[in-house]
Amino acid sequence: MKYLLSVYQPEGEAPPEVLGEVTRRLDALNKELHDAGAWVFAGGLHPPSTATVVRVNDGDILMTDGPFVEGKEFLGGFTIIEAPDLDAALGWGRKLAAATTLPIEVRPFQG
Repeated sequence: MKYLLSVYQPEGEAPPEVLGEVTRRLDALNKELHDAGAWVFAGGLHPPSTATVVRVNDGDILMTDGPFVEGKEFLGGFTIIEAPDLDAALGWGRKLAAATTLPIEVRPFQG
């Protein structure tokens, strides 16, 4: 079964010394995921200010700048994994939270 591990982060940039350590821990975790055969895909996202929202309104397609929702935290990146069950996926989620020090949402894909 595939799971989405969403990384939520506060708006703003982390100091380079903090970001460097997080990057080292993420590299180690990604290697562990690869070695375990659990890694499917991962990626970081640019800030919400770079987003464009596309929506339908009365049959017209409207595009607006910025994030869909306003908030103090935003989706900063994600990892898609293969795991035999929710407990295994939560184990990877705990490791990702420890590596990033950020909240991680673990959700199964449908089907």
